[in-house]
Amino acid sequence: MPRRQMFGALAAAGLSATLPPSAATAAPSAARLQTEEFRLPWSEPGIDIYVRNKHPAGTDRFPGDRILLFVHGSTYPASTAFDLPLGGMSAMDYFAGQGFDVYLVDLPGYGQSGRPAPMSAPAADNPPFMRTPDAAKVVGQVVDFILKRRNVDKIDLMGWSWGTSTMGLYTSTHNDRVNRLVLYAPQWLARTPSLMGGGSGPLGAYRSVSRDSAKARWLTSVPEEKKADLIPPGWFDQWADATFASDPVGAGQTPPVLRAPNGTVADKDAYWAAGKPLYDPGDIRVPVLLIHAEWDADLPSYQAQEYFTRLTHAPYKRFIELGEGTHTVMMEKNRMQFLHAVAAFLTEADPQALN
Repeated sequence: MPRRQMFGALAAAGLSATLPPSAATAAPSAARLQTEEFRLPWSEPGIDIYVRNKHPAGTDRFPGDRILLFVHGSTYPASTAFDLPLGGMSAMDYFAGQGFDVYLVDLPGYGQSGRPAPMSAPAADNPPFMRTPDAAKVVGQVVDFILKRRNVDKIDLMGWSWGTSTMGLYTSTHNDRVNRLVLYAPQWLARTPSLMGGGSGPLGAYRSVSRDSAKARWLTSVPEEKKADLIPPGWFDQWADATFASDPVGAGQTPPVLRAPNGTVADKDAYWAAGKPLYDPGDIRVPVLLIHAEWDADLPSYQAQEYFTRLTHAPYKRFIELGEGTHTVMMEKNRMQFLHAVAAFLTEADPQALN
């Protein structure tokens, strides 16, 4: 299994695990983080699964409740969202700086992972691929890899957007391997039209997204007077440059596009938009945090609120709604509120204690 290791100081990232989250952005540190990359085999020969890991350098033993795996949503990869050094620090840096052994996975067809055969043909030549059960199976493979690597029984999971369905489905059938679950912008039954579609005509294997459409979708539902300062200067271009470059074939088109598998669109049409749950949140039996932002037009607040009521067997659950944020609040001006809230949930020792 090929891998490479990279060492180096990361500004504002290598923070002591003893620091409270509120001190994370203020405390200077010269501590170092270690980055490792892995490529796991997938079911299609020659196509691999990309996994990235960051943790405090010099440490290779972590308890399961300090190991976190992140998976992305339906269109954009984890590697350019969760580990994008906005202002010199990525979300992955932040959690690793809090003492976590933190991982991300790009599913096949996304980011740094291999592109399955249907992406080498016109989209119309093949049906949608990478359905939610397929994504959950990949997550399970990565979880098993991490459990064996660190010799632990369970870890924390975090999914974003469609990734909440991936992580929710996986957890509902593998509670014994999950410590705590974070669902960022959870997907549930839709009563309003979706911003995600496959275009007109039959749904092909994948869809193509332009840079301009990505920006317009990001800012949907943001009040006009709030749009100018929602995304700090340069952050959208930094994200778009990295994200679109992750698909060299799409980037080589005129105009450049990002190609994304359509399995998630097929599931949206067959389940969420049709009023049929793809899985039962009541089967989740671990602590759950739902975190959402008020201007999320992709998966509006009512979906998170209704999902929350379905978590009937979680030992405890929490729903946090952040103000002045969108579906992509993790990469906006209020991202530290997001990161602090997630870290607090994952690191609290006893949420029931009176002190």
